[in-house]
Amino acid sequence: MRQLLLVLCSILTLSSLDTSAMTIAGTTPDLSEMRLVQKLNCNNPQTQAAINECTKLSYQNADKKLNQVYQQLVSTLEKSRKQKLIAAQVAWVKFRDTNCEFERSKYEGGSIVPTIYFGCLENTTKLRTQQLQEYLKP
Repeated sequence: MRQLLLVLCSILTLSSLDTSAMTIAGTTPDLSEMRLVQKLNCNNPQTQAAINECTKLSYQNADKKLNQVYQQLVSTLEKSRKQKLIAAQVAWVKFRDTNCEFERSKYEGGSIVPTIYFGCLENTTKLRTQQLQEYLKP
């Protein structure tokens, strides 16, 4: 009796659904359109997309370090030198970005473009961080 009630309830529920809802519920998802999310392993990236993302993350870490050193240096300078450093940094950022745009243009249209671009940004940023750290030395 109990099973009969469950079957009847199921039939009533299904019959109350419109046809489009049953069709959607019965379709198999297109796996080619699904994006699987997995943990990024930057110690051993396996795809170009992973390499691109890891290079971007590496650049972002280098940029954070640069900003920390820059803020530390700015806080030690008197007003006139601080203004000169700010102007130099603005010019340097423009140079870095423009130079890296040029470097990546050689590979335009390729899947490696983000790796080239973020790699350039990272390397150039690390060099600038070293320069700024030198100014902090007594």
